[in-house]
Amino acid sequence: MLVRDAMSTVVLTIGPAHTLRKSSALMAARRVGAAVVLDPDGIGIGILTERDILNSIGLGQNPDTERAHAHTTTDVVFAAPTWTLEEAARAMSHGGFRHLIVLDHGEPVGIVSVRDIIRCWAPLRQPAPA
Repeated sequence: MLVRDAMSTVVLTIGPAHTLRKSSALMAARRVGAAVVLDPDGIGIGILTERDILNSIGLGQNPDTERAHAHTTTDVVFAAPTWTLEEAARAMSHGGFRHLIVLDHGEPVGIVSVRDIIRCWAPLRQPAPA
């Protein structure tokens, strides 16, 4: 199975000036654990995850004043839609992260998460015996 078969194609994108509170509200509303941060004048494409927001709050930083750019991972490993799920899982395991931005011709077309991969690999639930 390929990344394109498992990835979410509804990608939450935010700007670098979004506050962490606004970013987390958007992530919660979409029920996603990561947002793609697009900064054409700076870093290009980065990722902000729920873990980044939790780390900031854990340090006592104010989510109303902290901006996404200060917490965005910019050293991003990108996946291609044609990667196998094994390749994506290997990249996540090696890098210690749970989300991969999927690029096609340099543009973000999806995100694949550990949860997406598990859903594809886990056997369908069987009804409990009566």
